[in-house]
Amino acid sequence: MSWLEALILGLVQGLTEFLPVSSSGHLAIGRELLGVEASGDLVFEVTVHAATVLSTIVVFRKQIWKLLQGLFKFKMNDETDYILKIVVSMIPVFVVGMFFKDYVEDLFSSLMVVGVALLVTALLLFFSDFASKKAQAENGARNGIKWWQAFVVGIGQAMAVIPGLSRSGTTISTGLICGVKRDVMAQFSFLMVLVPILGEAFLDIVGGDMAASSIGLLPLVVGFLAAFVSGLFACSVMIALVRRARLSWFALYCAIVGILVLVFA
Repeated sequence: MSWLEALILGLVQGLTEFLPVSSSGHLAIGRELLGVEASGDLVFEVTVHAATVLSTIVVFRKQIWKLLQGLFKFKMNDETDYILKIVVSMIPVFVVGMFFKDYVEDLFSSLMVVGVALLVTALLLFFSDFASKKAQAENGARNGIKWWQAFVVGIGQAMAVIPGLSRSGTTISTGLICGVKRDVMAQFSFLMVLVPILGEAFLDIVGGDMAASSIGLLPLVVGFLAAFVSGLFACSVMIALVRRARLSWFALYCAIVGILVLVFA
């Protein structure tokens, strides 16, 4: 992988991570269009995902600082309650990462999987726009999300390890269908991914996967920076879109791309 290819793929990752269109799916499509062969590992994907996680931290730095302040008071309060719900949401993806990682890695080599998953994303986004209107009544939960809703959203995040199934689209849609309000779900969706992605990047470094990767250091650095800068923009835009816009427009886009992938794969 050249630095220019890494730059393009990093931009693709940063711009699509927070939009409900599947960054992993677009990375697979971008790699195919650029003629970049899969290296047999997920180091580049983990690197650019870590970059967008850092952009999330920058965008939500005030909220994260407030949560940490509340947590270290060592008593149950709104902040501790919120963090514990994030922990609950991470249980399903932890199980997938522990027991199904090799299977998930194999899926990244199939564009057919990406195409089908994009169509599933389109259906989920389209359905959530209609179902959420009836479901989003005041639920009375602390911080606007209940424990069971956090867990169900976590299941959505675990399913979204499939390339083409949008993580933000799946988690936000799942939350909306369960009755979580749009503004609450947007923030929760972006914060719940912080620990899993950073944890995966840490394990790659400690386990030696980063050093053993066939991708050079320069492409990794360029891809990281491109994903971070574009992620800052996309994160801010997506927050506004979730609060105001209809997700069905993104559903239409995913459906078109998914069909094109299946036709030309």
